[in-house]
Amino acid sequence: MKLKGKTAAITGGTAGIGRAIAEAYLREGASVSLMARNPDKGEAVAKELGEKCVFFAGDVMKQSDVEGFVDYTVSTLGSVDILVNNAGGAGDLQPIMDLSDEAFDEAMKWNVYSTFWATRRALKGMVANKWGRVINISSTEGKIGKPVFSAYTTAKHAVIGMTKSAALDVGPLGITVNAICPGLIITDIVKNNGPKTAESMGMTFEEMVDLFAQESAIKRPNTVEEVAALAVLLASEEGGGITGAQLSVDGGTAPY
Repeated sequence: MKLKGKTAAITGGTAGIGRAIAEAYLREGASVSLMARNPDKGEAVAKELGEKCVFFAGDVMKQSDVEGFVDYTVSTLGSVDILVNNAGGAGDLQPIMDLSDEAFDEAMKWNVYSTFWATRRALKGMVANKWGRVINISSTEGKIGKPVFSAYTTAKHAVIGMTKSAALDVGPLGITVNAICPGLIITDIVKNNGPKTAESMGMTFEEMVDLFAQESAIKRPNTVEEVAALAVLLASEEGGGITGAQLSVDGGTAPY
């Protein structure tokens, strides 16, 4: 029960990495608030996870929704002790010379602005309480580049930059800010969007999965449970000495 008495707010929390983190936090005694776009699915997931889980329907590309989610969590659960900025995605994948302004702007809103809006709002309560944990889900692409991933890579590098600076802003106040950088994980969104991504890279989905796996030391995709285990450590008292870090769960893919 490492998180007993704590409250966590997780964007993109109804599936994949977000749901795995929610389940892990609930097992460790936290109360959890989830945000996602689909209200029917969100309510069903919250009900399935139990009475200590609540749901807020919203779009992380809208500032009012993101800030509303933080406020809803505070009003419903009493505080936001742990914020997990999990929502994000790759969007339109094009070589940089073919990338539109609209696609680049979408990647920034989806990954960077959403993280900024939620973090700024949640930190107000954390500063007042003199305790808090902010965990930003970046990516292996936050450390390295890949062809056709220019917008996504830029956004996830920016998330790491924000993590480093924010950690210095709030470190003396009992608040840590860290980034987790997952490698390839076969979530539902990867299954749904992966074939199009692979096509943009000139290969099949199976070939893309094998390529990414072979780039790692463990020669396999990672799992959502492996990311969730790290998220528990970073949210706990034992993780209080870790801040400003960019911790990979990518099987050794990134060189640092």
